Amino acid sequence: MNDTFLKDIDVAVRFGIQRPTVWRWHRERPDFPRVIKLTPGCSRWKLSEIEAWEKSREAIREAAE
Repeated sequence: MNDTFLKDIDVAVRFGIQRPTVWRWHRERPDFPRVIKLTPGCSRWKLSEIEAWEKSREAIREAAE
């Protein structure tokens, strides 16, 4: 399967947050997608996993309404 990978800045822009917040979410939120180390110094997130996480968050918000 061919997947698109996002940099931390791409994830930050997608959610309107700063790069350190992406890393804090990664560290503190067990439900946030795990980073993939492609090479030393090259960390990326799978777009499909970010999209799935977004959908799960939307479902939680809708259930709370």
